Formats: sequence, C-alpha cells, structure tokens
Amino acid sequence: MRLLVNKLSLIRQINPWVLGLLFLIASIGFLMLYSAANGNMHPWAWKQIMRFSIGTLIMMCVAVIDSRTWMAYAYPLYFLSLLLLVAVEIMGFLGKGAIRWIDLYVIQLQPTELMKIALVLALARYFHKRPLVEIRQFSTLVVPLVLVLMPTFLAMRQPDLGTAVILILCGATIFFAAGVQWWKFAAIGGGVLATSPIIWTLLYDYQKKRILTFFDPKMDTANAGYHITQSKIALGSGGITGKGFLQGTQSHLNFLPEKQTDFIFTMFSEEFGLMGGILLLSLYALLLSYGFHVSIASRNSFGCFVAIGITTTIFLYVFINMAMVMGMLPVVGVPLPLISYGGTALLTLLIGQGLIFSVAIHHNVRIGRNLS
Repeated sequence: MRLLVNKLSLIRQINPWVLGLLFLIASIGFLMLYSAANGNMHPWAWKQIMRFSIGTLIMMCVAVIDSRTWMAYAYPLYFLSLLLLVAVEIMGFLGKGAIRWIDLYVIQLQPTELMKIALVLALARYFHKRPLVEIRQFSTLVVPLVLVLMPTFLAMRQPDLGTAVILILCGATIFFAAGVQWWKFAAIGGGVLATSPIIWTLLYDYQKKRILTFFDPKMDTANAGYHITQSKIALGSGGITGKGFLQGTQSHLNFLPEKQTDFIFTMFSEEFGLMGGILLLSLYALLLSYGFHVSIASRNSFGCFVAIGITTTIFLYVFINMAMVMGMLPVVGVPLPLISYGGTALLTLLIGQGLIFSVAIHHNVRIGRNLS
C-alpha cells in the first residue's frame, strides 16, 4: 500500500503542462487520421486513440521508475532489442517493400523503433561510468561505436535508411554531449565521404532512385519522384490559412500517397496552411525545449545523456519528416511524432517521453560510477 501511495505521489510530479502538450499534439494527429479516412474514425483514428491511451499508461509507469533502475537494465534492454533485430532477419515479414516487422499476433512489432530508445540507454550508461579524460582517449570510443554500428547495419539490411540515419545522428549527439572532441567527428565524417562510392554500391536500387530524385524530382515524376511532386503541390495549395478541415483536394482525391503515415504533415498543411504548420512546429519546439531543460537540470550524467538522447531522437523525427515532405531531404520513411499512424513508433515515443519524465522526477538522484 505504501509503495502504491509513493508511486502515485511520483505521478503527480509529472509536469502537467507537458502532459497536456502531448495530448494536444496527439489530438491533432487523431483529427488528421479522421480526415485521412474521409471523415471516418476507421481504420486509423480509433486505433490510434486506443494505442495512445495504452501508451500513456506505459509512459506513466516508465516515469515513476528510478533512473538507477533504468541504468541497471540499460545493457540487457539493448541486447534484447538487438536480438529482436536479428529475429527480423529470420522471421520478419514483408510490409511496404521492406522486412521490418515481427508478427507477435497481439502487435506487429518493429524492433528498430525500440532500438532507438535502447541505444540511448546503453550509451548513457557507458559514458556515465567514464571520466572526461578517459572519454577523450580514442580506445574508449571503440565500444560505443560498436554499440551504434551493430543496429545501424541491421537496420540498413531491412532496409530502413531513415532509422539508420537517426541511430547514427543520435549516437553522435550523445558522443558530443559526453565530451568527445570535434576533430574526431570530422575524422569520421571524412572517412564516410571517402567511402561514399562503396556505400553507394550497397544501397538498394529504390534508395538510389530516391536520392537521385531528390536532386531532380522531375526526372521521374510518375514513379520515384511522384511522392515528393504531389507533396509539394499539396503544400503549396494550402496557402496561408489552408483549404479547411476535410477539404484537402490532393489528399482526399488520393493524389497524395501514404497520407496517414509519412506524408501526414503535407495533408495537415494543405488543410490548415502555413499558419497551421507554424502552430504545430511551435508545439514541437515547446516539447523539445522541455527535454533539453530536463537534461541540463539533471544532477547525474546518466540522466543528462538519456534526456538529451531521447529529445534529439524526437527532434530528428520531426526534422527529417518535415524536410522530407518539403523536398529538402530524400524520402526515407520517417513518421511524424504523435501525428503519423503507427503502433511501435507511437509506443516508442511515449516510452521515451516517460524516460524524460523519469529523469525530471529523479533529477536529484546521484548515481555513482561503480555500477558494473
């Protein structure tokens, strides 16, 4: 009974404004999924509401767990996620042209989404245990580099270029926050550029077409360039204030592909215009600023790295998705947080936000470096 009371008191410490912000962004997502189905709660909006409700309960449970517990289970969670990625190679099923999901009957699990959280926890634990003078030794970076590259390689095999990019950039952010010198990033970047011809040969044909189409969308408007061409038309047709809810022509006449997932921001902008897009960006900016604030306020480096890693992951979701639909980046299939339809992606984001709440609630906890 005392434990229950204690947990309830911790739940009351969750920032209500941020909680309300999550519900507001998610509600926009519900409305857009309702619109995507031409004014129907099925097949997307109702399922998304149920998933969000379950995910919110899980987020609350994650939030009340002490940071020291998350640190203790960081490596096991990482290796479990890695095993699930390997399982995709063995028993994964094909969906949307890629093998990324495992059918668990209750849910179709996408392990790459879970890995985004697990990688942050593993890197946060690794760097927490090491003083700055040790982090700046190149030999110390071998293990965390392997931690990043293993799931990145498996993600590329599925193929899932968007997730691979997010894993690398999120890992790089934690490396930088831990104190790794900038010249080491420059050296790695130079190595990537030097091997880019080899990397190009490893890409799938459709990935090559997407990259080439990014530089010249008109080269294949009927196939590889179709998505981005229709997206730009929809974005431009929305104007300043939009065409109105349920009035988007590109989306409702089915010119806009994947309007419930990757291109949902395009549909939103067509219906609510530039002003709606700015409003949504402002809501995301508030959510991200809270995550960075929690990172700075944490009294232990593990919590700091976790908060900055999760916040960076959310930022990358938003940035890549919006830049993609605007034609600023190649189409890589990254959902818009809390807006796009999806199960594992939504659950992962809420778990990540729960970890940020956990760091905020337990920000005064001091964690020693002697945890093995």
